[in-house]
Amino acid sequence: IAEIGINHNGDMELTKKLIDLAVETGCQAVKFQKRDIDVVYTQDYLGSARQSPWGSTQRDQKAGLEFEKDEYDQIAKYCKQKGILWSASAWDVNSQKFLRQYDLPFNKVASAMLTHTQLLEEIASEGRHTFISTGKSTFEDIDNAVNIFREANCPFTLFHCVSTYPCKDEDCNINLISTLQERYGCPVGYSGHEEGILPSILAVSVGAVALERHITLDRNMYGSDQSASIEKSDLSRLVTESRKVTNT
Repeated sequence: IAEIGINHNGDMELTKKLIDLAVETGCQAVKFQKRDIDVVYTQDYLGSARQSPWGSTQRDQKAGLEFEKDEYDQIAKYCKQKGILWSASAWDVNSQKFLRQYDLPFNKVASAMLTHTQLLEEIASEGRHTFISTGKSTFEDIDNAVNIFREANCPFTLFHCVSTYPCKDEDCNINLISTLQERYGCPVGYSGHEEGILPSILAVSVGAVALERHITLDRNMYGSDQSASIEKSDLSRLVTESRKVTNT
């Protein structure tokens, strides 16, 4: 899964180039992020100062990075043309309901939303396969999320994740994948934020069934996630090498 996230910088042409990148390197899906900024953030925060290409407040910046129906219609059409799956992680219930109109092939729970019980229940109610990231969580947090999805009979895959952007290789704690497999008896993947690809390859070698990595055309572009993303050469190597591992 090639995580475009907010690396599109509100630009549809850049978005299409990132989708092309995912297709050209052999990724199976691209993923975005969807927020109702008036629900996710407080009004005081949105009114605070922040210089960005879109203005001088946090609201300007957050709104500049947010796609609405017209853009998602274009994304759905373009991904269909290119033969690649797409989805998005919702950060609030309104956004999950918005995404439902696209009949997505899978859902995604971001690490920051792992303890948002109402959102988890909304997602699980769809019965759609869901990838659940576990960055910054405790086992109790994961227990609660797993229980919600199992009670709803909704299939899921846990993603081992370390929420450091970017993450040092030695902090990726790849061995936790085996711990999650043993504790929950479910498929486990890896959502990485390291600068390179070694931890992601190691994740596959210990049984990760899926990989999610942020992608970018240029790690020096504007954006908080760009430095934790990988460019075309590393993405191509990651896809090729990880598939070699699964075939040995």
